[in-house]
Amino acid sequence: MCGIFGYIGNKEAIPFIIEGLKKLEYRGYDSAGVATLNKGKIFVSKCVGKISGLEDMLKQKPISGSVGIGHTRWATHGRPSHLNSHPHEDCTGKIVVVHNGIIENYLELRRKLADKGHKFTSATDTEVIAHLIEENLDGNLLSSVSKALKQVKGSYALAVISEHEPGKIVIARHGSPLIVGFGEKESFISSDIPALLK
Repeated sequence: MCGIFGYIGNKEAIPFIIEGLKKLEYRGYDSAGVATLNKGKIFVSKCVGKISGLEDMLKQKPISGSVGIGHTRWATHGRPSHLNSHPHEDCTGKIVVVHNGIIENYLELRRKLADKGHKFTSATDTEVIAHLIEENLDGNLLSSVSKALKQVKGSYALAVISEHEPGKIVIARHGSPLIVGFGEKESFISSDIPALLK
């Protein structure tokens, strides 16, 4: 099982995301990663292993921003590795996705996207989603995600951030859980309720 946690508000996102991911550790995982938006740019940090290893990386090379998403991954497509860890990016590095679930038609989609010139860096089904969103970019992140997901078969819970719309997290789910929590001028997303209780 994988875990998703995200934050958007007026505080630093990373402390919330790390704490949320720790509350989801019981689901089991082999890698962890985070992405934030800061001053219109995306920053990604990820590693194989425990969240404590990710925390050490973030101490050495901090990333900041008040919009962010995080993920703990249990490998389904592609072995545990840095490249297969979430978050996944599109060709431009301006769209980042975390995803739980299984994209059943990812090989077919991957072939079609590769034929159009998309370059893949992982062996995961999730990376296909980032490239599908890039392929369907229409100036509106929500509708671009919606168009991309109409081509997907399988189950998913996902969160997307983009440099094209830096004040936004787009989320979607089908057959996999994803919960939204609303606070004072801030919102949270999580793949399970325990991470939101505090």
